Formats: sequence, structure tokens, C-alpha cells
Amino acid sequence: MKTKQISVMISLALSLLVIAACKPKAPAAEIPASSDAATTQAPVTPETGYPERAYFGDTHVHTGWSFDAGLDGAVTSPEDAFRLASGAEVTSNSGQMVKLQRPLDWMVITDHSDGMGTINEVQSGNPEMIADPFLNTLYEAMKGNDSKARGAAVLEVINRQSNGNLPKQVMDPKWMVSAWQKTAATADKYNKPGTFTAMIGYEWTSNAGGGDNLHRNVIYRDDASFAKQMIPFTTFQSEDAEKLWDWMAAYEQKTGGKVLAIPHNGNLSNGRMFEETRFDGSPMTAEYAQNRQRWERLFELTQIKGQSESHPSLSPGDEFASWDMWDTGNLNGVVKKPGMIRTEYYREALKSGLRLEAKLGANPFKYGAQSGTDTHTGLATAEENNFWGKFKNLEPRAGRWQPVVTGGSGPGGHRGWEQSAAGYTGVWATSNTRAAIWDAMMRRETFSTTGPRMTVRFFGGYDFADSDAAGDVAKAGYSKGVPMGGDLKAAPAGKKAGFLVAAMKDPDGANLDRVQVIKGWLGADGKTHEKIYEVVWAGERKPDAAGKLPPVGSTVDVAKASYANSIGAAQLIAHWTDPDFDPALKAVYYVRVLEIPTPRWTAYDQMRFKDKMPDNIPMSLQERAFTSPIWYSPN
Repeated sequence: MKTKQISVMISLALSLLVIAACKPKAPAAEIPASSDAATTQAPVTPETGYPERAYFGDTHVHTGWSFDAGLDGAVTSPEDAFRLASGAEVTSNSGQMVKLQRPLDWMVITDHSDGMGTINEVQSGNPEMIADPFLNTLYEAMKGNDSKARGAAVLEVINRQSNGNLPKQVMDPKWMVSAWQKTAATADKYNKPGTFTAMIGYEWTSNAGGGDNLHRNVIYRDDASFAKQMIPFTTFQSEDAEKLWDWMAAYEQKTGGKVLAIPHNGNLSNGRMFEETRFDGSPMTAEYAQNRQRWERLFELTQIKGQSESHPSLSPGDEFASWDMWDTGNLNGVVKKPGMIRTEYYREALKSGLRLEAKLGANPFKYGAQSGTDTHTGLATAEENNFWGKFKNLEPRAGRWQPVVTGGSGPGGHRGWEQSAAGYTGVWATSNTRAAIWDAMMRRETFSTTGPRMTVRFFGGYDFADSDAAGDVAKAGYSKGVPMGGDLKAAPAGKKAGFLVAAMKDPDGANLDRVQVIKGWLGADGKTHEKIYEVVWAGERKPDAAGKLPPVGSTVDVAKASYANSIGAAQLIAHWTDPDFDPALKAVYYVRVLEIPTPRWTAYDQMRFKDKMPDNIPMSLQERAFTSPIWYSPN
């Protein structure tokens, strides 16, 4: 089927239809405490029976209650974090006033389970804590205002945690109990079904014994009455994700509640995030693959510490693969060895999952797409012109592009300017409630953005027509096919896999450049392959003979940190059929949407603070979104 391009100017009626289906409704500015009954309120399903809205949130927020954040000087509490996310103005860790330009629809606080609650005891000078020489050193560092000393202390804590050398006081779970109960209760307080959803969660921080980042965020569907029944799992108990899954199963069995885990972006794992063995080096089994798919439904494509969607060495034909690269080492700055890159990136993992499924009978890497900030300030900001950094030391100020963020100052380390103002997750949920949002995550009906709130629909099926792209895309998609996160079964005789794609710009953001479908497949020879298809784009550009589309252009004025929506399109919609479809081969498809170029946070800093930066520091970017995949199987 020939690609159908539909201009934003086709008709006012079509524009209004798409906007009504996709545009988020802003929640109230400040959220009052909700009753216990309200936190368990059942979702309100729309008349259509399918999700009609995308809700935007952050799955990855640390407050001053996380050990490393508190050590660096963060004083924000879970209450501060939820107030900011729901629309209130709060005081930042550096004493500045901060407010999101638009409230989020939902958020999860994921303070580290390792050492939860202990940093507050160190800061207060608890005698049991500061009896340890190392903790006493931290106590003294926290009393002063030397940001370099605090930063060095944070890096040393990360190193010690990675190698299991933290003092026994930090590993004592008694300190966690009170902090966990307060965290869960605060989420219940700020949860307001239908307006703002405050979800309960924590981060399990496995560093594989040397700084290889294998962290997971554990997200609860439940309220505090469930979550309080078991304290979070820590890496002091095990750094093996299979043991975390065992804890999750035990939680569900004991409480009747539900949890899922989201692995962090894999770029600091030094090849371990998608390694093709179990944690102990033994071979993967079908049971392992099934359990990984059961408990881990989504993967974090991008956050403050760069992206893990693609890499130019793995996808040399992808002109957009090189962006926000943190590809030199792990959390401790241990430099990567050849071959590590292949088992760190999402696209490669999706392809490898097809190969492993053919071998094991189950796909261990069947991940949907999502993003979070990983802020350690309690401030869930992913806006380029309102970016508050990873740590207190990296909140807005002149020179914040220079300090070391992670990995030390060696070749595997990273500095302030390398931070990404990213990202958020969009979920297609039936309502703005814990249950509906969690259920959308579980079925992988989610998409990742680098910060803008563009909305993306993606459906796969065998009976779509061009007229479906010109009408109610969601109605056609759900009635004739499967949404993002779903599975296409074997193709009927004579049919090819077809897709409906609809992308709309962030109402307050930049126009769109293009929509691409990225396909991976397992060849008859047992090897994996990929191809990028230009599906629909703005303007009158035409692909060349090799299929490459000319750039959309740029209106960015770096000196003024500004751009104009005089290029690009407000929405891009298409019905696309895979021209290379082979019904006998396993395949995976996902969508990438790119905005026109806009100023990066570094350009805004340079303008505001008159802070001249070196020429190698990027000043513009193309924000983007990625959908969860649709998988095709011939059997």
C-alpha cells in the first residue's frame, strides 16, 4: 500500500478530531489530600471501551531521602516532589523558586531502597551513624557548603555501594521502615484520582559489583495499605534481578497487590543490561525468559544520563542514532571494552529478543518504551528552558555545565553539560488513576519522549485502509488491529502487515519533522537485521534514491535561545504497509517521531548567565518520541 501523507491543513474538522483524541487536559494546579477511599477508586472507562487520552508522567524521581541525593545537599521531601509535579511552586534545594510550566498527570517517587532513611540520620549526627569513620567524614562534609567535597563524597558512596563496601549501619533495614511508611503515606495523601495520580515506588540499585548499572524501578499498582506490608528489596540482600523478581512474587502472594519493574537505560551497564546469560553467567532458560518478560514490561530509553535507544556503531545507517551519548564507561568510570555496546541498547535488544525467542521459546527482551528523569533533586523537570539538573550542584547557575556528574574525571566520566533534559512517559490509559496507568504500563501501551508532550498512536493489523488514517484513527486501530505493546499473529494468506500512525505536536512545543517506522527482524539464516522507513513527513521534501529524506532545516537562534514554528507540521498521520513483509519471519516494529530543531538547555543557560561554553557543547537538538513496539510472529 502506498504511504498516505495527510497534511495538517486538509481540514479543520480533521484537526479538531485529532486534537480532541490526543490533547492532554491540564490537571489542577495544587492537589489536596485524598481520602483512603479515593486512592482505591475504580477506573472510569470511557464509552468507547478503549483509552482516549495520553497521560504524561515521570517514573524516576529521587528526593533528598535518597542517600546520594541527600549527601549532595538535596533537602526536598516526597511531599515537595509531588507538590511540584501536580502544579505547585516549591523551593529548590539551592533556595530558588521552581514551578513546572505545566503540571504532570502522574508521577512515581523512586528513592533508593539501599540506605533509605539513613542519610537523614547521618546529617542529624546520629551517634550510631557517625561512630563509623566513613560516615563521620560524610557528616562533616554535609555540615559545610563545599559543593566539590559533597560531589566527591557522592562519587565515593556510589563506588562503595557498587563494591559492597558501605558501612553496616547503612545496610541495617531498621532505618528503612519509617522512611518507607512515610513515603507510601505521602503518595496516598497526594493521590487525586482523575486529576493527579501519585504512585508508590522505589529504586533497587544493583551495580553488579563494580558500577555496572542494572538498576530497576519497582512500581506499585496499590495504595499504602498494601505497600507498607513489606519493606523494599535491597541490593544488600542480592544484586541479582532474579532475586528481585522473587521478592515481587512474594509481595503479590502476601498482599494481593501488583508490582512491575522497569530497568534503567543500559548505557552505563558496561554490556550487562542485555547480556545473554543469567546474572551468574549461566545460560538463559525458557523459565528465565518468561520471568523477565512477566516482571519487566518496560525499558527506560532516555533520562538525564543519556539515551539507550540506539548507537551509531550498531546502526551505522541511522543518521539520528548519535544523540545524548553516554557510551564511554559505567557509573564508576570503568572504560568500556569492545563488544559491550551491543548489549546495552534497546533496538539491538529487541532484535536479539527475536533470536533468543526462537531458541528458548520465550523472549527475555520484550520491552515497551518509557522514560523518566532520574532527577536527584525531587524536581521532575524535563523542559529544556526549565531544566533543574540531576543534583543540587547542577541546579540553574552559571558554570553548571562543568562539574563531574558521574564516573569521576577519567575517560569514562561525564560532566554537567552532558546531562539530558529528559524524559517523560506517555501512557494510553482509560483514566488518570493508579490502576489504569499501571495497567497501561503492564500491557505496554506506553511511549517515551525526551520531554515534550507530543502524542503518538501506533496500531498494527491486516485490514487497515487509507480512509482509516483520514478518520478516527483510534477507533479503526482498536477495532481492526492491536495497539503499541501488542502482538500480531500469523498473517492471513495474501496479507501484509499494515500500520496506522498518528503523531501530534506538543500543544506548547515545536512542530514535527517526520515519523519513521523502525523494523527489526530475524532472517531465515538466524541473523537479525534492521531497517528504517520514512513514513510521513512535513513539507514537500522527497526521499532520494536510497530512501534518505533531506533535513527539515532549522530556525534555531542560539544567541537568543529561540526558534520559530515556521517549518514542520502540527500533526502527521499515515497508513503504512511494510513493503518488505515476509510472513514467515519474526519481526518487531516501533515508531520514532522527531521534532524540528530547538534550543538545548545549554543554549538557554548560555543566554541567561552569559556563560560562554566551548564549541564542542551542543546548543540545539531534535526532541523525539518512541512508541512501544508491535511484535509479529508467524506461529
